[in-house]
Amino acid sequence: MLRTPSARVLDESDEPAVTELLATDPVATCWLAGRVESVGTGPVALGAPLWGFGAGRSLEAVCLAGANLIPFAVPGAERAAAAAFAERARRAGRRCSTIVGPASSVAPLWQLLEPWWGPCRDHRPRQPLLAIDGPPAVAAEPRVRPVRPEELETLLPASIAMFTEEVGVSPLRADGGVGYRARVADLIRAGRSLAWIEDGEVLFKAEIGAVSRAACQVQGVWVAPAHRGRGIGTACTAAVVEYARAVIAPVVSLYVNDYNTRARAAYGRVGFREVGMYSSVLF
Repeated sequence: MLRTPSARVLDESDEPAVTELLATDPVATCWLAGRVESVGTGPVALGAPLWGFGAGRSLEAVCLAGANLIPFAVPGAERAAAAAFAERARRAGRRCSTIVGPASSVAPLWQLLEPWWGPCRDHRPRQPLLAIDGPPAVAAEPRVRPVRPEELETLLPASIAMFTEEVGVSPLRADGGVGYRARVADLIRAGRSLAWIEDGEVLFKAEIGAVSRAACQVQGVWVAPAHRGRGIGTACTAAVVEYARAVIAPVVSLYVNDYNTRARAAYGRVGFREVGMYSSVLF
């Protein structure tokens, strides 16, 4: 009887193979590629095991098994890789708060894990992955700028509101918000938190949450409720694109829920185009 190929925990010696694999889709793998570029592929440096699937030292798929479970497989290898990753994930038990990544990799993995890990709190199977590699198609709002460290307390309520609105739970629930506050502060220090702040009020905010040499990913886009419906989000997102392409990476991406037609239309006006499909499973 043929045995299903298994996944293995990768180490520092696997970095060239991981880098080669992720380069096959630099936009979809932006978060993983950025982590590998920063710290390599060793479990201690990554803070979580990176599972690999493939023959010998070559790789057809990887999965980072940390606070988020993030799989990526080349076309044609998704189901076999999902079976191998699901076997490891079942043995380890659920430690993640989200499964997220390309839909073609997430869908078969969740299908296998759902009997053990389900039900989930929310399943978002279709989240178009959008990207732009040139200037925005609309004028940018000039008042959008990097948030200064001393503005953390001003930004934090808007960040909490965005997270709660988007994810459906407060980021304060686990540890009173200590970890989330640290994450927001880290992004500010790195020059990756952008906002339009006027008279102490945050009208718009966004973060560049993932960065690799080839691409970056915008996250946490939010417009204050009192200012929605006035085109602020479109012009401010254009400003984020200008800043990100000038300072961070040549390609700017983001993913959005397929049912959020208003946001998708706004991103289309900025010049984003669909380049793939993401999926998220939230616990």
